[in-house]
Amino acid sequence: MTVQTNAAAVADNTEIAGPNRVPEVTVDFWLIKLMAVTVGETAADFLALNLGLGLQTTTYLMSAILVAVIAFQFAQKRYVPWAYWSAVVMVSVVGTLLTDNLIDTFGVPLETTTIACTIILAVIFAAWYASEKTLSIHTVVTTRREIFYWLAVLGTFALGTAAGDYVSEALGVGYLLTGVVFVGIIAAIAFAHYVLKLNAILAFWLAYIFTRPLGASLGDLLSQPIEYGGLGLGTIITSVMFLTIIAGIVIYMTVKRAPLASLRVR
Repeated sequence: MTVQTNAAAVADNTEIAGPNRVPEVTVDFWLIKLMAVTVGETAADFLALNLGLGLQTTTYLMSAILVAVIAFQFAQKRYVPWAYWSAVVMVSVVGTLLTDNLIDTFGVPLETTTIACTIILAVIFAAWYASEKTLSIHTVVTTRREIFYWLAVLGTFALGTAAGDYVSEALGVGYLLTGVVFVGIIAAIAFAHYVLKLNAILAFWLAYIFTRPLGASLGDLLSQPIEYGGLGLGTIITSVMFLTIIAGIVIYMTVKRAPLASLRVR
């Protein structure tokens, strides 16, 4: 019994000592995350509406692609910029579609959807903490922690979509003013963290949640017709524009990481 316990402990320590599977939180991280959530909003609309696939068909198709992309991300066992951010973009798209299905297909009011997504996300965080005793993204070094991480990311995207639509549409605030509101909320979180010493993990996840409706509002502002309060660029131009920015930042991240990876190998 003692030998088996020690062996298990060694195996567990080996896994814990592995590389982190998600990126460091930098300016690059927040910029590309904002771009990714914007693409999630516009790409979902483009596929479902502009291409005429319909909401349910688009949801099935994108969910299948998400499963494949997430499986590839898990297979890396480390942070690989293009694999990780491909997964984030796909989670953004599917998170948007899941919320849209609740609202458009099943007729669930935006207020109810927002509350339901909040409860689901809280349950995910509670289960994660109960299992791992931490919600830190700096220690996503096991498969179990990575599962919780991606469930939390999907939950934040679904909640952010619902909250953003609730404020901009149900409350009639409009896309531009909604974006301003969420910029203010994120600024308040940053102030609370850097000045009032709000817990770093709590501040991160709060900011992560609210960048989703900010990005969604930005996407709607750029893509929606002028008569609906947008700038009329359309979903194609908006999606391509932000995907190009994402690709550029991912290439930069990959090149920047190459010398560090070379040093670790040596």
